[in-house]
Amino acid sequence: MINSEHEKLVKRASYASVATAMILLCSKLFVWFATGSSSILASLTDSFLDIGASIINLFAIKYALEPADEAHRFGHGKAESLAGLVQAAFIVGSSILLMLHGVSALLDPQPIVRSELGIAVSIFALLITFILIRYQTYVVAKTNSVAIRADSLHYKSDLWLNAAVLIALSLSAYGFYWVDGLATILISCYILYSAYEIGMESIQTLLDHELPADDIAKITTIVANTENVLGLHELRTRQSGYMRFIQLHIELDDHLTLFQSHAIADNVETNLLREFANTEVLIHQDPISIVKTKND
Repeated sequence: MINSEHEKLVKRASYASVATAMILLCSKLFVWFATGSSSILASLTDSFLDIGASIINLFAIKYALEPADEAHRFGHGKAESLAGLVQAAFIVGSSILLMLHGVSALLDPQPIVRSELGIAVSIFALLITFILIRYQTYVVAKTNSVAIRADSLHYKSDLWLNAAVLIALSLSAYGFYWVDGLATILISCYILYSAYEIGMESIQTLLDHELPADDIAKITTIVANTENVLGLHELRTRQSGYMRFIQLHIELDDHLTLFQSHAIADNVETNLLREFANTEVLIHQDPISIVKTKND
């Protein structure tokens, strides 16, 4: 069952994401009206996306945190991956529109008025986005939330976006008006790449991709080092939202009683849960002679 700390962390991270996106949207909207900058419009559009994606994440996380029920025996964790997939779709569509706008601005560059406002809001956006990412990174390290990781990846692309806007506005102030359109095109390309990363991670989770290789190695070591375990095979793992699922066969001495075999399996499960929180472990006990016979 999910612990209260996990629930608090992912909910706080999702609320922080929505609040940050709202603050940035309002500030960028004001500056875009004041400057007419193409790159500010690109950044503004991305903030609209951030709000949509963060709200989707918020509802998806709430649903994913619901405990397993009779209709969903393995819980609702994959709602997080679905949210990541929806994020990716939103980002792709908006990136294409941004690219078209950037091409138009590059072909017909216009001077930017009051560029100092755009520079100020870009610096502010860099600062507030960096703070959010640091908090999201902390939450992901504690919870391994797929949805928060996808949201954090999106905001990491925003750091590059805001940096590109800052450079474009600074150069435009010296008469390099074409840089505004070029920055918009480059930003849209980078956002497309981010959408690809988010989408692929979500798809792999929905397809029950194995846990990372480092986790597999840890699982193998923990099981092999448990007293009276002679070996293991058929290790299978997957992740669904905040929950990990580990299934494996352990190889035991032929002459152990059912009670002894069960106690050893309990020790294996306890050792795994000590290392991997929010994990469901399923263990099958095999007599070592049967395993050798199958391998011969």
